[in-house]
Amino acid sequence: METSGRLDRGNGIELAWKKLDGADPTVLFLPGFRSDMNGDKATALAEFCASRGQAMLRFDYSGHGASSGRFEDGTIGIWARDALTVLDRLTEGKVILVGSSMGGWLALLTALQRPERVAAIVGVAAVPDFTENLMWDSMTFEERARLMREGILRVPSQYGEPTPITRALIEEGRTHLLLDGPILLDCPIRLLQGQADPDVPWEMALRIADRVVAQDVHITLIKDGDHRLSRPGDLELLKRTVAALVTPDSSKALAETRIEQS
Repeated sequence: METSGRLDRGNGIELAWKKLDGADPTVLFLPGFRSDMNGDKATALAEFCASRGQAMLRFDYSGHGASSGRFEDGTIGIWARDALTVLDRLTEGKVILVGSSMGGWLALLTALQRPERVAAIVGVAAVPDFTENLMWDSMTFEERARLMREGILRVPSQYGEPTPITRALIEEGRTHLLLDGPILLDCPIRLLQGQADPDVPWEMALRIADRVVAQDVHITLIKDGDHRLSRPGDLELLKRTVAALVTPDSSKALAETRIEQS
């Protein structure tokens, strides 16, 4: 049975969470930017883990979903600390970090802080450094000037309301950039990436694989896959990927190739 609750992170902000008790390792889901723990990938993984008695934890960052706080007050560092807080206080033993979009960046940052706790990482359209490479770099001179002057820029989004981008998000994000040097992680890493993703270039998965020192890294490219990768076939792929990591025999069977094209 899945339980739920709220975790006070220590400064009055409460993080909403849902948890399944079960076998190790715990699957810890990290949502994307402006997403939450009730999205298609999170709920599909929860159903999958429940069906096989696998432990799972999903949660909302501050300013997201059912957690308290304002989204505009968040930064990469704050949300990374949220992930570390729920890892430390709500899980025991090994975890498999499953990060969607921004959650992929936070999964890498979390694993760097707790390498002894992380059994594996799964990135779904993972996008480390996006505040710099995809946000700041895509802004016009006028947009950058307005952001620096006013502290916030509201950018149209195909997913709903305009996205508020704050000066703090950009500037603080620069202290967490990973792709300019080696990423010192040596756990199994699986990267699922759509080649029709309008938000994240599919080559990003190759950059991540190149930067991590781990050798057990597999990339799965979905030629017609979008950014969300939430279609039924995409969700089945995600579940198979996680299953292979929690079941050693399955993992060996899938380790025959390093880069898969589907």
